[in-house]
Amino acid sequence: MFRNATAMSWLLLGPLQRKKAGTSLTQCLHQTLTMAKRVQARRLDGIDHNPWVEFVKMASEFDAVNLGQGFPDFPPPDFAVEAFQHVLSSDFMLNQYTKAFGYPPLTKTLASFFGTLLGQEIDPLKNVLVTVGAYGALFTAFQALVEEGDEVIIIEPFFDCYEPMTLMAGGRPVFVTLKPGPTQDGELDSSSNWQLDPTDLASKFTSRTKALILNTPNNPVGKVFSKEELELVASLCRQHDVICITDEVYQWLVYDGYQHVSIASLPGMWERTLTIGSAGKTFSATGWKVGWVLGPDSLMKHLRTVHQNSVYHCPTQGQAAVARSFEHEQLHFGQPGSYFVQFPRAMQRARDRMMHSLQSVGLKPVVPQGSYFFIADISDFKSKMPDLPGEVDEPYDRRFVKWLIKNKGLVAIPVSTFYSVPHRKLFDHYIRFCFVKDVPGEEPTFLILVDSGTLPQCLYSCRGGDVDLTWASPCSSLGRVTQSRAPSVFSPVSSETQRLESNSVLALSPSPAPAPAQHRPRPCTGPAPALARALHRPQPCTGPGLAPAKVLASLPFLI
Repeated sequence: MFRNATAMSWLLLGPLQRKKAGTSLTQCLHQTLTMAKRVQARRLDGIDHNPWVEFVKMASEFDAVNLGQGFPDFPPPDFAVEAFQHVLSSDFMLNQYTKAFGYPPLTKTLASFFGTLLGQEIDPLKNVLVTVGAYGALFTAFQALVEEGDEVIIIEPFFDCYEPMTLMAGGRPVFVTLKPGPTQDGELDSSSNWQLDPTDLASKFTSRTKALILNTPNNPVGKVFSKEELELVASLCRQHDVICITDEVYQWLVYDGYQHVSIASLPGMWERTLTIGSAGKTFSATGWKVGWVLGPDSLMKHLRTVHQNSVYHCPTQGQAAVARSFEHEQLHFGQPGSYFVQFPRAMQRARDRMMHSLQSVGLKPVVPQGSYFFIADISDFKSKMPDLPGEVDEPYDRRFVKWLIKNKGLVAIPVSTFYSVPHRKLFDHYIRFCFVKDVPGEEPTFLILVDSGTLPQCLYSCRGGDVDLTWASPCSSLGRVTQSRAPSVFSPVSSETQRLESNSVLALSPSPAPAPAQHRPRPCTGPAPALARALHRPQPCTGPGLAPAKVLASLPFLI
């Protein structure tokens, strides 16, 4: 036994003794053992980078206003908050496990509510699965249904998790592109103008095609697929015996009179469709992380297998709160006072104001039919500022967004992130904004893009008004977006005020150093404000001890 132990010690420590003198035994042993085998699974190769991690980290580092990430900065509706409060203080057993596949009152409510919309008799035990958000629903679906060699058709631009989830399951992504059509001179582009080419779509289906991923309303473009477009997709799925996984988390956020249609409601599609929804997007409570999948038992039984062998169970109290929230809406559904009627109207106003703002500083929004987002064309800036710093072959929109965060304190998301690698350079002149920001009915919020740190004093002396601003300390020589919240709207702009020129790069130009600390306004304590309508650029003004300053854009936001 002693001889065996000695031999083992020599085998382990012999190579270490030949290491460079001064290297500790612990370091050598660690290096030897960690380098002996491959650590990560091969299914993780190529999917380790996540754009949200990168840009959220940058937003924090540079104290930037985040208009890129898709979450509201206002509370859920009162009835949803009250539902959660009731759940927390009522039945103590709601602190314990519930049924693995969903809290029974929630699965029953989902079955009843969506059964009517889809024209199906939905069994809450067989046709509903509650998941950890829609993200969890997507992952469960891919793991349950996609295997090595399966092809999955993904419509791009696509929500960025579709591709890595396909790859992790062993599948091969096959991309088909929404292509923007021509627009009239002077008209804004619309997401309805972005179309699938029927021939191109049909060519992507092969004998190896297992599934197609549909996202309507689409993130990031905001396209709401028409019934005619869905019928084309449905006919090809039926013809080639393909499963449709449809991500419909934004189904209640549809604007300008457009209508959301679920592909599962079309003839012959319920049997081959998984419909995914989200309480976070439905009730403006993204942190609750309650999602669901609806579909036929022939598909759902495989999702249940993955679910019971992974997360097994979702938090009970969140499910109970969502159940009570849906019960509230069922009583008001279709009525003028319904949350599902009022909320999209409020968000449409928010969308319109932010689009006006971006137009005023030279960006060209693509009008979305639905969702939290729209994209904006930055081609004018690309032509005027083509040589922004960045990595070799890095798409322009990524370089532009990094520059915007570092130098202007504003976060957007590069749209090339939502494309397959071969197509990123073709769409690197767009960036994505989230307009679902700020609290409906509260006082105006302001964002100010400045080219001088003395701007707050100039605003006061040039335009008047009682304003409470938050100072965002700029990079050493560049103006930034600063936040503000005012108890009343600024006084009307005088006739001498100049309008901010459209397409003006002045709005993003270098500026002097910030104002001294004694001139900085006190911090605002309200929720993070959001970008909205650009007004005017007042004439430069001066005051005691203040250098001239130009207001390049004053951006008030009020829903």
